[in-house]
Amino acid sequence: MTRSKSRMDDLQLKNSTLKKLNKPSDDPVGSAKILEVRTDKVNNEQFQSNAKLAQAFLENTDAALEDLSEIVMRAKEIAIGQSSSASSTKETRLGVSEEVNQLFQRAIATSNRRVGDRFLFGGYKNTTNPVDSDGNYHGDAGEMMVEIGREVFIGMNIPGHQIFNTNPENSTDQRELNQRTLDQTKPLDDKKPDPVRRLATEGMEEKSGASPNVNLFEELKSLRIGLLTGDQSTIRGTLERFDDLLGKVVSTRSKIGSRVQGIQGNINTMDRHNIANAQLSSSIEDADMTQIVSDLAKEETVFKSSLASSKHLIQPTLLDFLR
Repeated sequence: MTRSKSRMDDLQLKNSTLKKLNKPSDDPVGSAKILEVRTDKVNNEQFQSNAKLAQAFLENTDAALEDLSEIVMRAKEIAIGQSSSASSTKETRLGVSEEVNQLFQRAIATSNRRVGDRFLFGGYKNTTNPVDSDGNYHGDAGEMMVEIGREVFIGMNIPGHQIFNTNPENSTDQRELNQRTLDQTKPLDDKKPDPVRRLATEGMEEKSGASPNVNLFEELKSLRIGLLTGDQSTIRGTLERFDDLLGKVVSTRSKIGSRVQGIQGNINTMDRHNIANAQLSSSIEDADMTQIVSDLAKEETVFKSSLASSKHLIQPTLLDFLR
């Protein structure tokens, strides 16, 4: 009767929890596998959180680059319209110079865009404005890497100097920029530099034969000066450089699109992995309710039979006691 009652209690527990594994002793191997699956699920949830953060950061960066491309295209339209004396006068040049100034201010605002409390284009220095009111870049060359899968890392940002310059390696402030990056990534043991520090150090070496750098803010300033002074050669000189800047923005947007696509693919892969883990966990842990109800009915019958048999073995009557 005791054994039957114990089996009934176990079946009733499984029936109430809908689980056939309620304690490790029920199935030690299965319990270890369940713990492994749960740990994997927690890790995947964190990876997905990292991936969604990186995706939001990159999508906002792409939106900012779209605004910058519109600024560059409008500046080029102005330069084309005012590049010859036949199509421009002193009054029109002075008028559009104010629009160029507004484009410059708009470019500054776009360059200082942020998500939450992080600026998009500051590199590691993402808590302060990366670009000042004169168009000078004060960020660094740091690229924030996030883990979106086991041993899978992706850069969630594009440093501003790679966007505002067509050839950042040949820009005048590149050495200072690399030094700021080194200061941000300096390891405790200088004998074992990390990969980011090594890349920044390698970037401090000037490349021979590199094409001259074109800076977005300098070109907008040059166009405005040309309009104010009526220097049409300066105005015409900005046309090709604006094309270079536009090409740089387009190529950067293509890079961002590739990263977003990779992140989305990784999220989908983790979703499928979580579904597979859930199915595995269910097959190990979940109880077969049809079998549980059937076993419980059989055990109740056995228990009742045991009670009936014990009634004949033990006659708890006063008459039997007197005999």
